[in-house]
Amino acid sequence: MAAAPPPDGDIDAHSHIWTRDIAKYPLAPGQTLDDLAPSSFTTEELLVLARPLGVGRVVLIQHKPYHGLDNSYITDAISQHPGVFSAVACIDAEGAHPDAEMLTLKGQGVRGFRILANEGGASRWRDSKGMRTMWDAAAQNGLAMCPLINPNELSLVDEMCRAFPKSTVVIDHFARIGADGIIRDSDVQALADLAQYPLVHVKISAYYALGRKQAPYTDLIPMIEKLLSVYGAERLMWASDSPYQIVPPHNYADSLALIRERMPSLTATQKEWLLKKTAEKVYFTEA
Repeated sequence: MAAAPPPDGDIDAHSHIWTRDIAKYPLAPGQTLDDLAPSSFTTEELLVLARPLGVGRVVLIQHKPYHGLDNSYITDAISQHPGVFSAVACIDAEGAHPDAEMLTLKGQGVRGFRILANEGGASRWRDSKGMRTMWDAAAQNGLAMCPLINPNELSLVDEMCRAFPKSTVVIDHFARIGADGIIRDSDVQALADLAQYPLVHVKISAYYALGRKQAPYTDLIPMIEKLLSVYGAERLMWASDSPYQIVPPHNYADSLALIRERMPSLTATQKEWLLKKTAEKVYFTEA
């Protein structure tokens, strides 16, 4: 039987989900239902939000603070909604066999793995056996390494790209440039410099948290245009970072509108890559 065609619409390359059903999906140690903010953001709540705005598919990002390394809520969502979701999981880089865990999760629909600067048991990823194992496994199996980092940590990515040039990389949220309210040219240039590695991609996302941190987010346009000039639209992908993007006064529609309506210099082809085709290539195409 032929597979069903993918849902119509754009792709949100980054949204978290969590549930209050802690009997089935326990919270991480130390977390309680009172810690969830917002108190609920389930698979169903995400779809009700995204679909009316023309978003048909979503890349789910494991929310490690709430659900720890138990990726079952996002993998169950993939199983329950065929073709709608892909996912980025979290695993322990210091575990005995992180490469085997990556392959198991790939079989459940996961296509990327979130990593933080302090993970791997060493001060730099290049010196971590587990991190090197993960980057090699990603290269061998068509999976993406997805760093959530700050601008001063971009050198970690550079070092690993030199060592593992066949590993796909997706940097979250502009490497959080502008999180302190200041978009520094030196930070933007450091992110732009990583375009020398053909498999590095960047999520243009989390507008609520960067620069002026207020709609219509047009202060982020010069940074996006700089990245377009070096990466091309084919290596940039829009994402909302919901549910944080929908905490008032922010909303999902304003995030989409920055790309759909507020950058008149974008061509229709560029918009298609930013809003759909780049994420589809990385997260929804079988390796």
